[in-house]
Amino acid sequence: MSAVMILVAMFCCLLWGSAFPCIKIGYSLFEIESGEIWSQILFAGVRFAIAGMMVIAFSSIGRKKFIRPAQPKRIFVLSMCQTVVQYLFFYVGLAHTTGVKSSIITGIGTFLTILVSCLVFKQEKLTGLKIFGSLLGFAGIIIVNMNGATLDFNLSIMGEGFIFMSALSSAFSSAIIKEFSKESDVVMLCGYQFFFGGIIMAVVGFAAGGKLIYSGPSCIALILYMGFISAAAYTLWSLLLKYNDVSKVSTCKFMNPIFGVLLSFLILKEQSSLGWQVLIALLLVSVGIYVVNYKKSVGEAEVKEI
Repeated sequence: MSAVMILVAMFCCLLWGSAFPCIKIGYSLFEIESGEIWSQILFAGVRFAIAGMMVIAFSSIGRKKFIRPAQPKRIFVLSMCQTVVQYLFFYVGLAHTTGVKSSIITGIGTFLTILVSCLVFKQEKLTGLKIFGSLLGFAGIIIVNMNGATLDFNLSIMGEGFIFMSALSSAFSSAIIKEFSKESDVVMLCGYQFFFGGIIMAVVGFAAGGKLIYSGPSCIALILYMGFISAAAYTLWSLLLKYNDVSKVSTCKFMNPIFGVLLSFLILKEQSSLGWQVLIALLLVSVGIYVVNYKKSVGEAEVKEI
């Protein structure tokens, strides 16, 4: 990847990393408790509907014409996979675990994206180095759950389990947007999949009894920033996927846990964020990035394909 592409990818990862502490803060501002699942879904729906409106509005201004929805089936598929399913699991899962653990587990989505792209959609070849990099990533996920000198296998389905399912949904959405981008306007898809997906989540959450308690201007500022996170990061990421290999782009997403850990430590004051387990996990994730991308420096011909 060029320096510009890497900088764009890092900007996206920084935005996504900031989402971890922001969601926690949002739950506090809107008085959403960990067990109030429908309020969490309503919160997520409002955020993504705003993100969709931002993409549609700014893109329409830039093009000097209103961007109308096209290819409704593709919008529906992408909105369900990228927005509704992924973030339903993510928001509920984050309420039952720490921002640091969430950021690390979400990192596994990068490895899953490579596997889905190679094995399911056949968009590229799966190599030995990609498998080895994936194993390093899995090792990092295991180590971050260690308690003292032993592995802590008492994981929560509603917490770590849901975050993992969110990562899997994200992996499929990346491969899907790569396929759709061949014949579709990715900016249009981004805007309307967020808008309709957000509306679906908001309606379901509200109908099931979810509520958001307004406590001041800080609520508006936070929800607008979170909408901006999704609008900017996902649109830029989709454009990167359109013009580059999925594995080349997705490996940069390993930086999400690093930004998530640092921002959770700085904003949420999670002192355990810098424990030795997390540091080792982040080291393994970093090595995984290098290993998966190593073939780019030695050439495809020197890498044995699986």
